[in-house]
Amino acid sequence: MRVPIFHLDAFTTRAFAGNPAAVMIMERFPDDDLLQRIAAENNLSETAFLVKEDKDYRLRWFTPTVEVPLCGHATLASAAVVMQQLEPERNMVVFHSASGPLIVNRTETGYVMDFPARPSQPISTPPRLSEALGVDPLEVFNNEFNYLALVESEPVLRALAPDMVALARIGRPGVIVTAAAEKEYDFVSRYFAPGKGIPEDPVTGAAHCMLAPYWANRLGMTVFRAFQASLRGGEITCELSGDRVKL
Repeated sequence: MRVPIFHLDAFTTRAFAGNPAAVMIMERFPDDDLLQRIAAENNLSETAFLVKEDKDYRLRWFTPTVEVPLCGHATLASAAVVMQQLEPERNMVVFHSASGPLIVNRTETGYVMDFPARPSQPISTPPRLSEALGVDPLEVFNNEFNYLALVESEPVLRALAPDMVALARIGRPGVIVTAAAEKEYDFVSRYFAPGKGIPEDPVTGAAHCMLAPYWANRLGMTVFRAFQASLRGGEITCELSGDRVKL
């Protein structure tokens, strides 16, 4: 079986920035073990596998170690492949996924993705979380997907050097750390998911599905300019609309 593969950097307009994803177009999905082996071979934070379904596509995402229920940057990369390479006459595509239908529209300046919001609830700071991050968060929220920790400033966030072994054992697939931005953006974040085989993800669309409702409650706003402050870095505009987030 020969399968085309595309390698794209998402959430950036600069080379060697944003989040790299592999997109592979298949006639059908082979067994999960083979998909996982391919993703491990690609060794990117996510590989997206696409299968055509009538006018739409079925979409699955794998890290080097696990399948995940939602991925922003590999969905964005998949939309670019469909609308720039496979079907350039299209301006909209629907991906059917483990998180339901995901609609991506092409605009004059890029793409808009319609994703499910991921609300969260405040909790007491788990002691192991503070130890793993190396700082005491101002507050912590959680849902079934991630912890979200607020730290006091952007410089504190950028200086974090977490204990990845400890983070992998804290009981959630990933940890989002966020702070108010000092300038230009509304908030900044970083995302650590060593339990999914991703020590630090460069730019994470799914994390912003949790960040957008959090910052909406905190700031009383619904539209944000956000920056994920990884080494590669990337920008996302977020809009909270009911139970959906547009990225």
